[in-house]
Amino acid sequence: MPEVLRKIVISNSDVISKKWLAEITEKRKPDYNTSISDSLYHTTNQEFINVIFSSINRQGNTGAMDDFAERLINLGWPLSYITEGLQTFRKVTVDFILEQSDQIDSGEFSKILNVVEDWISPIITQLVNEYSGSWENTVSLQRMALRELSAPLIPVMKNITIMPLVGTIDTERAKSIMENLLEGVMKHHSEVVLIDITGVPVVDTMVAHHIIQAAEAVRLIGATCILVGIRPEIAQTIVNLGIDLSKFPTKSTLRKGFATALKITNREIVNLDNANEDVTQILDSLKK
Repeated sequence: MPEVLRKIVISNSDVISKKWLAEITEKRKPDYNTSISDSLYHTTNQEFINVIFSSINRQGNTGAMDDFAERLINLGWPLSYITEGLQTFRKVTVDFILEQSDQIDSGEFSKILNVVEDWISPIITQLVNEYSGSWENTVSLQRMALRELSAPLIPVMKNITIMPLVGTIDTERAKSIMENLLEGVMKHHSEVVLIDITGVPVVDTMVAHHIIQAAEAVRLIGATCILVGIRPEIAQTIVNLGIDLSKFPTKSTLRKGFATALKITNREIVNLDNANEDVTQILDSLKK
């Protein structure tokens, strides 16, 4: 029976294709097709139905489906387009087969459904796997990018770097902070590292513990860590939790922390206006 039905469907592919194209076009959803032209939509539908019949005719040819799925992914088509298209094909095909016979009992009807399902299931599995693999790869790349951005180390002057932290700090992010700190200190030959927690909404025991660990690790490789951006509410929380931050300098603002970093590296901020006045006075004294 499966082979007989296959021959019926393949030999009447033009009729089934027209019915499928009519129904799938009628079901077209504007939410994911607004940026897709009518010509591209109809071309894609035609390619889709060709891929389906190619799979049925060759009993699971995978090359065409892989290429088709890759194009859909690159164009940004949702997975729902594939699932709806295959569900519609299942309905249209079963209806067409039933129209070929005047009387079909429940047993025959069940067999027809099973045969058509055997055609559709491998296609769904393969196309969904293609989409899943693409999404997993995208998510992995995004996770790597976010990991790099979540704990950036920025060299601002010779031997001075800043790590601005924004958002919640969890265990995985704390690990990234530690790794980036240690790698960055060695790479930039940093003597002082400013950890800016101005953008960290909550500093609890776990967050403070991670920061202390990071600062201690920086100290062990010969650099000084300064914690800046401690707001009044954060300071109160740290005191209430009994967290000891006395092992490394803390400042309320990045500006104050940067001034401290300059002193540690034997530099200071000079007012150029005053410096010009001093030079003028010296020149005037030489003229006398």
